[in-house]
Amino acid sequence: MKVGDLIKAFQDSRGGGRMGVVVKLFEKKIWRTDKLGIRVEWDKIDPEPVASVLIDNKILTIPLIDLEVVREV
Repeated sequence: MKVGDLIKAFQDSRGGGRMGVVVKLFEKKIWRTDKLGIRVEWDKIDPEPVASVLIDNKILTIPLIDLEVVREV
């Protein structure tokens, strides 16, 4: 995945999702409460790759694992 790629995010059970464009790639720590619980301990996790994505005129930060490349630049 790279800046400018067209992606699909927020997929539902039928395979649909919202389209967007990658504007920035970086790493960020993300605390996943469903796996790690509600007590946040930042020193126990490593940063993971994320993307800033333009969707519906908004910039959203989304983990790469939750994105699917539709078309590469």
